[in-house]
Amino acid sequence: MSIDFQQKCVLITGAASGIGRAICLQLLSLGAKVSVCGRDYQKLELLKAEAASGNLWILKADVSKEEDCRQFIEYGLKMMGSIDVLINNAGISMRALFQDLDLDVLRRSMDINFWGTVYCCKYALPAIQQSKGVIVGISSIAGYKGLPCRTGYSASKFAMQGFLESLRIEMLQEGVHVMWVSPGFVASNIRNTALNADGQAQSETPMDEKKLMSAETCAEHILKAIDQRKRTLIMTFQGKLTVWMNKWFPSFVDRQVLKHFLNEADSPLKKK
Repeated sequence: MSIDFQQKCVLITGAASGIGRAICLQLLSLGAKVSVCGRDYQKLELLKAEAASGNLWILKADVSKEEDCRQFIEYGLKMMGSIDVLINNAGISMRALFQDLDLDVLRRSMDINFWGTVYCCKYALPAIQQSKGVIVGISSIAGYKGLPCRTGYSASKFAMQGFLESLRIEMLQEGVHVMWVSPGFVASNIRNTALNADGQAQSETPMDEKKLMSAETCAEHILKAIDQRKRTLIMTFQGKLTVWMNKWFPSFVDRQVLKHFLNEADSPLKKK
């Protein structure tokens, strides 16, 4: 990977596992300084041990809490001296029919996926303006197309993208680049930790994770997009086709999406 991240200072939220973890390790191999946060400090310690790098700093933080986000940004700035890139990766999914849903599941989805991004951007923005850096949101196709049984997840990703697009325009004269990435289905822990109707982790995935894009491959695409300062990145052919088709044939795509998720293992959409 011929990308110049040498001595760049990067913040990553939700780096204890999955895409965030893979991005962190690749950045370190490219010579970057990296500060990460996550809710599971033991996993962050394992990441630090594997990385065996003096250019990695870890902090336990829950991005749904504004104060945790402020502390994370300030800690990263203190340790690294500046911020060139902020990657808002922390996220949570959910899987349940809205009619069965405890509304707290929607609130938690918004608090982590949307507000976590807003909080981190707010406190990191002055440093990123100074470095004329990059703000990244790890979004989803669910931010372009509402997905059944993912009302909270889709709502939070739509909100994230709207926020980042507005911020991008505000920052055009500042030299700050704002972008988001829609990875598609990637082998990660997000489906295992997805919330059910009662707000508990479902602890299993309805998909064959072995057939999905690896977190490492996903991380490579993301870092190339950051280096090239792309506006958006939709990774898979299925994702690109869904977004394009939804623009021109939304009713048809509604039916296809319903059909797809009806065939999902243990789909909540199936008639009882």
